[in-house]
Amino acid sequence: MSTEIRVPTLGESVTEATIGRWFKKAGEAVAADEPIVELETDKVTLEVNAPAAGVLTEIAAKDGETVEVGALLGQIAASAGGAKAEAAPSLAQSAARATSVPAEPSSAPPATTTHMPPSPAAAKIAADHGLNPATVEGSGKRGQVLKGDVLDHIANALAVAPPALVQAPAPASVQARAPAPPADATREERIRMTRLRQTIAKRLKDAQNTAAMLTTFNEVDMTEVMALRSRYKDLFEKKHATKLGFMGFFVKACVGALKEIPAVNAEIDGEDLIYKNYYHLGVAVGTDKGLVVPVVRDCDRLSLAGVEKAIADLGKRAREGKLAIDEMQGGTFTITNGGVYGSLMSTPILNAPQSGILGMHKIQERPVVVAGKIEIRPMMYLALSYDHRIVDGKEAVTFLVRVKEALEDPARLVLDL
Repeated sequence: MSTEIRVPTLGESVTEATIGRWFKKAGEAVAADEPIVELETDKVTLEVNAPAAGVLTEIAAKDGETVEVGALLGQIAASAGGAKAEAAPSLAQSAARATSVPAEPSSAPPATTTHMPPSPAAAKIAADHGLNPATVEGSGKRGQVLKGDVLDHIANALAVAPPALVQAPAPASVQARAPAPPADATREERIRMTRLRQTIAKRLKDAQNTAAMLTTFNEVDMTEVMALRSRYKDLFEKKHATKLGFMGFFVKACVGALKEIPAVNAEIDGEDLIYKNYYHLGVAVGTDKGLVVPVVRDCDRLSLAGVEKAIADLGKRAREGKLAIDEMQGGTFTITNGGVYGSLMSTPILNAPQSGILGMHKIQERPVVVAGKIEIRPMMYLALSYDHRIVDGKEAVTFLVRVKEALEDPARLVLDL
């Protein structure tokens, strides 16, 4: 008896996934609930566990294939013994067929004397380029295909490629690429984009094509926030079991500004404007597989400690690939922090269909004029990208000024001013 492995429900509005990789090969034993295959969706990467213990007898969907919810991924035999029992007759039948084939005349040399397997390097390059080594003429001993043979074959194929293949138009959303010279083509590596990376590329380009994006800048003196954090970070961590970072201050400052400028928290739906009287802020997190934006919900109802705990938890699970799809949906505004990578200034792209995104940047000591005197202060550039179809320039500038005021006088955040 065998157990089917099928694509599980992936979440609201997600109907398909791409096979990332199989952790097991056909014929290997698996334990119940052991991760067996990785699926990549538009938003997250998730693991499918084995529904039963036994032997993986079939892989129905290979790496890189797109599958829908409920599709068959593979099958697990109830026990290893059963798999061996099924394999035994086929081996016996193969042996019987082999003995029933008439012998070749003695004058014909054995097949193994005329052809050698390709060299390991040649086999690897051929596999990387989806090439069958048997189609390559070998120059080695007894016709063995060598590394140089495969490289020459690839270069010749590119040089004589039919014009129709080279000039075939790419889809509108895909940038067409001119063929590389043969000498360079052999030194390139082509890797299929993950589903997450494809989705990131599509959403960012759609945002540019749809919204009337504009960015306004300001700078904030981080002296008071840094002093407050330095004064209370140890006590804060001891009481709340989480570190006191800067992101919590920015989230609370943005919530206050969003309440005053509701257009930045709105979105367009056809010919309607939707103003949202709730504050679900997305916080961009960089992972090994791309940028994801988990959402901290109802930030206006959370304390500073609650915001910091939520961000720490979501960030940790994002980097581990353990976020649920619904944890990245429903955001009304986004904050992205390029400063952690050293960025001094940027123009962030909207996270559609939101109408605003705030870019934080590196804190850098710079000379500034304070009360008529030049002082060295820790300064940060802020960038607000917004959809000009919804948000007017005055509203965008006012929003950024309110964020600046709250951060330069953090008592405002405590007193809700």
